[in-house]
Amino acid sequence: MCSSVPCTQGKGGWSRLVPNYLPSISAAIGGFTPQRYVWRACIGLHCAPRFLVAFTYYNFHMSVRLAEKNKLYGHLAAIACVLHIIENLALLGLTYVASNENHYAHEKFFITFLVSSLCYMLLTIILVKWGRTYDGRTMSARERKSYSTKFTLFVFNISCCFIAAYVYWRHNKYCEPGVYSIFALIEYLMVFSNITFHGYTWLLDYNGYNLCLIADGSLVENKEKKT
Repeated sequence: MCSSVPCTQGKGGWSRLVPNYLPSISAAIGGFTPQRYVWRACIGLHCAPRFLVAFTYYNFHMSVRLAEKNKLYGHLAAIACVLHIIENLALLGLTYVASNENHYAHEKFFITFLVSSLCYMLLTIILVKWGRTYDGRTMSARERKSYSTKFTLFVFNISCCFIAAYVYWRHNKYCEPGVYSIFALIEYLMVFSNITFHGYTWLLDYNGYNLCLIADGSLVENKEKKT
């Protein structure tokens, strides 16, 4: 199945259509109904627990103490938490604002998502390595697996970013058939590596843990007094 995508070329900024064999995520979802509504609903539902995960990871990092370096370590853990939240907000933004509705806003949300995602990945790797090996501490087998997986996925993701940027530039520069399909494929790989970084390594880090949501005791006491 072949479609066409526009590309801009020349000093005058003229454009023409070239063959494309794989749609980008935005093209596959954002321009059709009910696909875009289902996609938006799924992203909205999954982002709520991801905000919770951002705070649980802050507690995860702060579960170790680094003596005189603990203050700096805590600041970095807080920055990682903020980056995680920004990434989620940007993901919501680029999901609910389609490129064909507001290209400028969609582009800015995408850039914010990309930058915050990569910075979060890098900072998480630093925190895990620093916190789990500080003062001669040795990582467990599960921690080593989590760290190596995070590192591999980060390198893969950032490599895809550079390749995607080059391919997108080449697509607009030379208007070659099928080049945009390569960009779309790399975009899919970036998304799957991001999902794996957040999902699979979370399972490794929290293996054996129970996640509990506990209400404030004062709220329970006040309710009992009123009754």
